[in-house]
Amino acid sequence: MEIQTRAEHCKKAAISMSALAGDIKNSALEKIASALNSSRDLIFEANKKDIAQAQIENLDAPLLKRLKFDASKLKETCEGIQSLIKLQDPVGKTLSALQLDDGLELYKVSRPIGVIGVIFESRPDALVQIACLCLKSGNSVLLKGGSEAARTNQILSSIISDAGVEAGLPEGWMGLLETRNDVGQMLKLDAYVDLIIPRGSNAFVRYIMDNTIIPVLGHADGICHVYIDRLADMKMAVDIAVDSKCQYVAVCNAAETILVHEGCAASVLPVLKTALEDKGVKIYGCKKTCDLIDVEKANEEDWATEYLDLIVSVKIVPSMDQALVHINTYGSGHTDVIVTNDKKRALYFMDHADTADAFWNCSSRFSDGFRFGLGAEVGISTNKIHARGPVGLEGLMIYQWRMFGNGHLVKDYAGENARSFTHLPLDKEFQ
Repeated sequence: MEIQTRAEHCKKAAISMSALAGDIKNSALEKIASALNSSRDLIFEANKKDIAQAQIENLDAPLLKRLKFDASKLKETCEGIQSLIKLQDPVGKTLSALQLDDGLELYKVSRPIGVIGVIFESRPDALVQIACLCLKSGNSVLLKGGSEAARTNQILSSIISDAGVEAGLPEGWMGLLETRNDVGQMLKLDAYVDLIIPRGSNAFVRYIMDNTIIPVLGHADGICHVYIDRLADMKMAVDIAVDSKCQYVAVCNAAETILVHEGCAASVLPVLKTALEDKGVKIYGCKKTCDLIDVEKANEEDWATEYLDLIVSVKIVPSMDQALVHINTYGSGHTDVIVTNDKKRALYFMDHADTADAFWNCSSRFSDGFRFGLGAEVGISTNKIHARGPVGLEGLMIYQWRMFGNGHLVKDYAGENARSFTHLPLDKEFQ
């Protein structure tokens, strides 16, 4: 099927998807989880073939790790679906209500965006998360995964699409694109696709943004920081830094740079070095860091690098303000952490960090749609419009203005004897 035809079907399906009752969508999600479990052997076999091919082609270690879809990943994925089922239906919520005049009422009501085009790399579990989030939010979806996961994506897509239709979703609600040429074609289909969400490298996201007039929601790099303040609890600081860096390195919310206030550097850095190296982490440090601990010297490029590996850069800073200057210069606006016992300093950090997610005394790895209670995520956005941070159901919604009247005419509100608007807030839901 040609990409335009597939997009046309998706657009048509989006109208029906937007009006589906919540129980039908939840039933479809239940069916999808059940179908994934009953097809586990087919999924694992396809994934093993993808991994074997990726190893032959010497796929980078971080991408190879993301490619794996085993029993543990399936369990985690299905738990995510169950979490999504428990969430309220985001469609049809009254966002505001206003009486314009007696009998004339205006409502702002949440509605699905329409057709979402998502392009992602390597992770087959992302396909499941994205498809299910779009389903729950009443959107249709066109998906393009990396070629390295082609077999796994094909079987997952087929299972999810078929289970959804069996549960009452319209045919064509979900489509899988399989080639780079397909992506190029989709980027031209602004008449059918309402939003593009790219998930991948900086260069990849930039390419998407530069080659379409369709709105793009996403982030390029995940250059996240942990700042250890002079008033931090040292054990807590080391534990948070290690978890942020090492809990899972091949993801965008893993810390890539650790900033340490000079007032505590001499005491914390030796302990931090031991803890990181026990996890196999290679450390690059600024000159002052190298003077205190035996590590390789960092260069300018390191501060702007998303390693996605067991590598971290460390810098000593003379003040929190200088830590913030560094974060706002080299960071990607994804997630930045402060470790301190002083709440005022933490709030100052949050107010001045130009980032989607600002955390106090906790790991950067909490920056995740599932952990936020969003029912997984379709992606992470560092944009400053529409949605920011982990994009879950709310980020896949827009709104519609709905007005109720009783023969009201604009001419009655114009001229010398014009009626006045009341503009009174209403404490009621749209019915």
